[in-house]
Amino acid sequence: MSTSDAQHSADLNAQTVSAIANLARLSLNDTQSAEYAQSLNKILGMMETLKGIDTEGVEPLKSPFDNPQPLRADVVTESNHRDEYQAVAPATQDGLYLVPRVIE
Repeated sequence: MSTSDAQHSADLNAQTVSAIANLARLSLNDTQSAEYAQSLNKILGMMETLKGIDTEGVEPLKSPFDNPQPLRADVVTESNHRDEYQAVAPATQDGLYLVPRVIE
């Protein structure tokens, strides 16, 4: 089987898209199914093109930027307001909110 034969056998049609949409509980009309099939086939074609690119010896990028991203200093900028927030709670214990049990 040649590459073009494999690509044509994997092409999606409107009926396949409609069947998938039905399984996903999506409502598509015939026009939408045909449009989505065409779009998905373009995406699959691009993926096949990417598969053909030789990446042997190419190091993966850690970042798309040449310089590392600067990190901000790890400094506390907010004060602890837990006591103020819990003062209006109906019930707290050891810094935690107490709530009614909902699962027995």
